[in-house]
Amino acid sequence: MAEKRDITRHRKRLSLRFGTDTPTRLAFTEDVSAHGLFIKTTNLCPPGTRIQVELTLPGEDSVFLEGMVRWTKKVPPQMIHLVKKSGMGVMITKFIAGEKAYRHFIDELHGK
Repeated sequence: MAEKRDITRHRKRLSLRFGTDTPTRLAFTEDVSAHGLFIKTTNLCPPGTRIQVELTLPGEDSVFLEGMVRWTKKVPPQMIHLVKKSGMGVMITKFIAGEKAYRHFIDELHGK
């Protein structure tokens, strides 16, 4: 089945913290795009949940954003390293701080 979305995703492992009220849970990205990211975690939030994310870019720049969980894939904790996608897809809804740094990072991944 062909991909319906026209989104360029980049496989990138970045450290982050996330949570519904405050970003307290530690996790990593599996891929990133200009409009969202995939968080590899076993601590899932249901689709439709608004979460706060503190993302650490290379060079130690921090990005604070709000996102909405669009989909999840639950796997047992002992299987997380064996399954390609285990976690949640998050759509960025609002940047709180660091939008310019994030956009620059994505542009660099695009080769611009």
